[in-house]
Amino acid sequence: MSIFQKVINHKINHLTTDELLKYANQFQISISRKEASQVTGFLKGKKVDIFNDSERARLIKALERITNPQTAKEVDRLLSSFTK
Repeated sequence: MSIFQKVINHKINHLTTDELLKYANQFQISISRKEASQVTGFLKGKKVDIFNDSERARLIKALERITNPQTAKEVDRLLSSFTK
């Protein structure tokens, strides 16, 4: 894993609600404050590697259960934009 990937993963794993909302707005992704709070609460302290497709897929499945499928899809779109 490159240093770039480590920095991105660290940022994702320590994301605040406001930061998630800022990135969502920047990438034109629709997510409410409540949903952003649920997502960041779930991510907090987890060691998720968003560059690993299977790990990201497991994350999205878990997010579907705590938010809803549409929000999980939007978060996946956002995370995918960070991996390009």
